[in-house]
Amino acid sequence: MNSKAPQHRKPETLHGIGASPGVALGRAFLLSRVKVKTPRYRLADADVEPELMRFKTAVELSDHQLVEVKARLEAGDGKEHALIVEAHRMMLMDPMLLDQVRQVIRDEKTNAEWATRRAVRKIKAQFGQIEDEYFRERRSDVDFVGDRLIRNLMGQVVDVLDGPEVPEDAIVVAHELSPSDAALLLQQGRVLGFVTDLGGHTSHTAIVARAREIPGVVGAEVASEMIATGDLIAVDGARGMVVIHPTDEQVRLFREAIRREAESEAALGRLRDLPATQLDGRRIHLLANIEFKDEVPHALDHGAEGVGLFRTEFLYLGKDRAPTEEEHYQAYRAVLEQMGDRAVIIRTLDLGGDKIAQLDASLRQDKEANPALGLRALRFCLKHRDVFRVQLRALLRASVHGKLRIMFPMVSNVQELREAKALLAATRVDLGREGVQVADEIPVGIMVETPSAALTADRLAKECDFFSIGTNDLIQYSVAIDRQNRDVAYLYHPLQLAILRVLKTIVDAAHAARIPVGMCGEMAGDPMHALVLAGLGLDSLSMSSGQIPVVKRILRASRSDEATALLDQCLALDTAEEIERLVRSVMEHRFGTAPTEMDQPAEATTETES
Repeated sequence: MNSKAPQHRKPETLHGIGASPGVALGRAFLLSRVKVKTPRYRLADADVEPELMRFKTAVELSDHQLVEVKARLEAGDGKEHALIVEAHRMMLMDPMLLDQVRQVIRDEKTNAEWATRRAVRKIKAQFGQIEDEYFRERRSDVDFVGDRLIRNLMGQVVDVLDGPEVPEDAIVVAHELSPSDAALLLQQGRVLGFVTDLGGHTSHTAIVARAREIPGVVGAEVASEMIATGDLIAVDGARGMVVIHPTDEQVRLFREAIRREAESEAALGRLRDLPATQLDGRRIHLLANIEFKDEVPHALDHGAEGVGLFRTEFLYLGKDRAPTEEEHYQAYRAVLEQMGDRAVIIRTLDLGGDKIAQLDASLRQDKEANPALGLRALRFCLKHRDVFRVQLRALLRASVHGKLRIMFPMVSNVQELREAKALLAATRVDLGREGVQVADEIPVGIMVETPSAALTADRLAKECDFFSIGTNDLIQYSVAIDRQNRDVAYLYHPLQLAILRVLKTIVDAAHAARIPVGMCGEMAGDPMHALVLAGLGLDSLSMSSGQIPVVKRILRASRSDEATALLDQCLALDTAEEIERLVRSVMEHRFGTAPTEMDQPAEATTETES
């Protein structure tokens, strides 16, 4: 590291995407991860077969490297991230990729590096058309796999542990960081944070950082160009901000924020085994959102009382075919057994037909003009009941291994719910005839995420055992906005009056029917919303495991009557800005500091910019 970095340079601020909350202050370590320049040249006829053999060798070498990375993670404390590397291996061996590369080499007589880049671009374009944000973000995983393959063809692969040693307490800065690099780096325990030019909030690199609770900012665009090794930088992972060459006053504020954060974490750790009970005795259950079985220990470590949302879409990740009933069953069984007597809500398939069709040509359908409003989730399952039945059979078989609850997503009306329940009942009968044991009682609920479901919540509640509110889609559909559209994304306000009213309608309908109602969208895990959500009367909140202690602290320090009073005040206001200003003011007054993240460094940064 260059210890002679100039200290008098003017502070500069970069804005990216907050990938992992927390504050870090340290010296930058620039990790060279620029995209490799792909050569292109023509092959003579006699060189085609040798080129195919060279490509085959590079594939085998890439696979061997990924196996080594996976083994390193499994040997350390990164077992949960080894699954991501395994997904990369499956992408590497995907016939769709390999066959396309071989075809380009043969047909166009071009070199393997260029053929690989062509195939990766084509596959990325297909991922880009997927409506589901999680799968759309897998484009970066395809890129990482393609880059590794191309670098191996060019003899340039250097894994992070084989490269220059990262100094103690460094903040890693890179153009792009692969999930395996991130997992290995953060496993070393000496990296304070990271900043990348590229990446999104649901990229695997961001997921790894959040799981490790390492502050990180992605999508900072020019960070690797503006920051040099040895520069003093500060990272605010919640706000997606990076301060280069902070002033003495900013350094003081960031250090104070880090100290407060450490104290807070220590205090939160002591709450782990305590319930989220308010001062007047009202209990709100705090659950975890997970997508891999290996996240369960992390959830339990943070005090999760159950799993409020187990996404099952990972079963389709990196596959060249739809998952089998046995693959579904083993995944569900593993989570249920690990959670013991804690309830696990498993959401049935929540993908669009475009993704499924990639795995099974028989399910191919006409391209939809607006897939967000098209044949997806439960709608797709009810049209393709053979696909749905595979998952239902696996769920019912797994039900004897724990406290299973089944949740249907994207329900629009009572008829859909009845059809899904009828198919579930018919599947149970089939399994009974086969002599397969199934739990006697399996609560069945829905994810309330469409305005039509919210407006008919009183009718749906009569036919459900529980509700779980999916705020991400509910807000988008209620306000008629696309969060990916920068021109209208400013309208996405969870605390606006329309959303609070629709949430209250759902909660009231559930309680009138005497069924519990929870929330599993992003809104549930934002500490600033905790008091308002308690005021709405929600029975459970499900969130990323790392958020559970913070939300628990707020609930345990509050009373239900003050939460109700705050909600009433919000409902009396007109605009989202007024409501958010009120809620932030109350939360800061009641809990000392804004419970989201550190305000002071950000304010200091703004002052410097001005």
